[in-house]
Amino acid sequence: MTIRHATETDLPAIVAIYNAAIPSRLATADLEPVSVESRMAWFHARSPSVRPLWVIEQEDRIAGWLSFQSFYGRPAYNSTAEISIYIAPTFHRCGLGRQLLVQAIHESPRLGLKTLLSFVFAHNQPSLKLFEASGFHRWGHLPQVAEIDGMERDLIIMGLRIGK
Repeated sequence: MTIRHATETDLPAIVAIYNAAIPSRLATADLEPVSVESRMAWFHARSPSVRPLWVIEQEDRIAGWLSFQSFYGRPAYNSTAEISIYIAPTFHRCGLGRQLLVQAIHESPRLGLKTLLSFVFAHNQPSLKLFEASGFHRWGHLPQVAEIDGMERDLIIMGLRIGK
């Protein structure tokens, strides 16, 4: 198992893993697959020293990824980042999400981060359990803010203060 910074050549695998999560309606508010081209600007907005995008390799394949996203886009929030984790279906329940999350928490001070956030659908119990097991707490509940396949869904804001 290796965690490393993503390269542009990894983007097709990253997009494939993301698209694999769409049909479950658990992990993303996207309802249709995205293209590599549509994710190019997102990819180039990542920076290894500020807002990295990591891939985790298992069995010589990209098995998942974690990204850091600036929160709210204003300077006062520079020490806060949103993180997203996606794992390929064949590698679910192998502990890779936990390994990525541990790495993110460990590297946060080096990235100048004091707070990590994740936005998780309330019906995504596996992700909520992952974040809770890693020390995140429920900081917010946004009721019925998403509509997926005719059902209104709640969003949970999970948060962790680093070093406290």
